[in-house]
Amino acid sequence: MTLLHLLRLPGFADKPVPLASRLAAPVSSRLFMALLRRIRHGHLTLTTPDGNRHVFGDLHDEPGAALHLHDGRACAVILRAGDIGFAQALREQWVDSPDLVALLRLAIRNEAAVAATVHGGTLARLWFALRHRLRANTREGSRQNIHAHYDLGNPFYALWLDRTWTYSSACFDGDLQRPLADAQAAKYQRVIDTLGLRPGMEVLEIGCGWGGFAIHAARQGIRVRALTISQAQYAIAVERVMASAQGERARVELCDYRDAQGQYDAIVSIEMFEAVGEAFWPAYFATLARCLKPGARALIQSITIGDGQFEHYRASSDFIRETIFPGGMLPSPGQFATAAQRAGLDARATFAFGRDYAHTLRLWRAAFEAQLDKVREQGFDEAFIRIWRLYFAYCEAAFDEGRTDVMHFVVGRATHSSGKPALKV
Repeated sequence: MTLLHLLRLPGFADKPVPLASRLAAPVSSRLFMALLRRIRHGHLTLTTPDGNRHVFGDLHDEPGAALHLHDGRACAVILRAGDIGFAQALREQWVDSPDLVALLRLAIRNEAAVAATVHGGTLARLWFALRHRLRANTREGSRQNIHAHYDLGNPFYALWLDRTWTYSSACFDGDLQRPLADAQAAKYQRVIDTLGLRPGMEVLEIGCGWGGFAIHAARQGIRVRALTISQAQYAIAVERVMASAQGERARVELCDYRDAQGQYDAIVSIEMFEAVGEAFWPAYFATLARCLKPGARALIQSITIGDGQFEHYRASSDFIRETIFPGGMLPSPGQFATAAQRAGLDARATFAFGRDYAHTLRLWRAAFEAQLDKVREQGFDEAFIRIWRLYFAYCEAAFDEGRTDVMHFVVGRATHSSGKPALKV
């Protein structure tokens, strides 16, 4: 399809545009508007810099969203770099929306039709793919990537995390009125129950965060060796373990998972796998295989992307990997199982609760918004706040729309000889 044909695509309630106006508008703006005319699910109200409003899609179809275009430069950067470009435009205040979650849900539902506004152009995708690969999670690279996000400062995370200091999906079990801290405890208990952990058992936790699971398990008589490579998380985790009087059972260490020694009755890893990086999946699963006692199992909680989307996802980068979690990489369920099999392990998906993650993010976002004055007092500027609003909204929309999920994988030594991954979802 030529650019000329694209610019003639019919839109909702289109009005004839004078030739002089069409020629005066930058090509990027015309192309951006033409792509929006492809919206077929829901509707978008676009307010342009001149104050005019344009509706794309069916005004009576949900979801509805609004986008305020303050500066025409946003069109070019979005077309060039997709969601990464949108983040840049939002940071620069070239665009805004009264409801970012609704806008992003609309984009997901129309992803195939408006791909350029989501994924960006070919050259930009290749460039960001290269940047992503240069942030490899070697030992030094992992420390740098973790520092970029988790070491923003414990006082920052204390503003909006619940009292368990848990930065992973809670489990609401259908009760969205459940307090967040209780839902986080329910998640930890599900892990314990799934693995059948009992007092006296020795557990290795890979990626312990601020110590939430280690403390929860230690209170039940389970002995936990908890690993992190974040200096900031280590400091609070040790402090919290000692304050909980669980120092004899929960031991927090600054240690890379690749250096873990010994064998354990179980291994737990909650939303750390996303920070491993595909090139290092073999090392991760080799660690599981080496550190599990015969017959023991691991439970890995990981955010996932669909098997059908994985190849496109791995070929480039996105807003989350470029701006929020450098070096990050989501597995698909099938890819997770295949990587485990190569290390002689079976992986079984036992639980999926992506909608719970969407609600967890809503609660985090509300707590963050309620603490904005204190966020500013810590030295974070308005551009930072806009990007973190986008981060919360981006993830919430993805989980609500099923674009991403979060799963519990139970992993153990392979007992089959079929040559196929033993994944059951």
